[in-house]
Amino acid sequence: MSNKTLRVKVWRGRTSGELIAYDVPRFDNQTVLDVVMYIQRNLQPDLGFRYACRVGMCGSCAMNVNGKARWTCRTHVSKVAADGELEITPLSNLPVIKDLATNMEAFFDKWAEAKGQFKGERTRKDDFSRVSPQSRKREAADAGIECIGCGVCYSSCDVVTWRPDYLGPAAMNRAWTLMNDERDIKGAERLRAVAGDAGCHSCHTQGSCTERCPKQLSPTASIAGLKRLVMKAAIEGDL
Repeated sequence: MSNKTLRVKVWRGRTSGELIAYDVPRFDNQTVLDVVMYIQRNLQPDLGFRYACRVGMCGSCAMNVNGKARWTCRTHVSKVAADGELEITPLSNLPVIKDLATNMEAFFDKWAEAKGQFKGERTRKDDFSRVSPQSRKREAADAGIECIGCGVCYSSCDVVTWRPDYLGPAAMNRAWTLMNDERDIKGAERLRAVAGDAGCHSCHTQGSCTERCPKQLSPTASIAGLKRLVMKAAIEGDL
């Protein structure tokens, strides 16, 4: 294999399957998604995977690359394949639909279980709610609000692996942002949802979610914030 060729091992199948090796031409500024697309267009037409925007806006191209969950569209081959080899597998902790495409249903169901939907009390007939950009709650919400639901943190979380009912870092990061939204009226219900056995207190604070987040968010900090709110509510008899 020359320095102008990549040896790429790609997962083929579903839960049971195998890694298949392909030789792919190497180019400057090549991303891992470019590699996967080359294989699908030139070597393996039935390769299953998911992508949309290719510019880090949608998060749908997330896969495991050399053992770590990443956005493949923003991961340059030069940074992860110094030895000229790549191993690409589907995201962990999610059922595989086919090859590199996973079923995200459980991931988003947990957003719903964590009460990750905004609920306000104003109607379209009312004036807009106004939240000061300098308020402490607004700043806390800002720290986690850019999550796009790519599943990288969920795939990287060992607690999800150990106990599949765990809500996971993305769902609880979303719950934290809403707990700091001054317009939302479902705070008590949301705290009860994240206070259960599968909620925030199951987090071991390993920080893998924060380390791997492509948006540089810190679900670990969000979960710690929920732990403080749950403890406060429990002490005050509100849970």
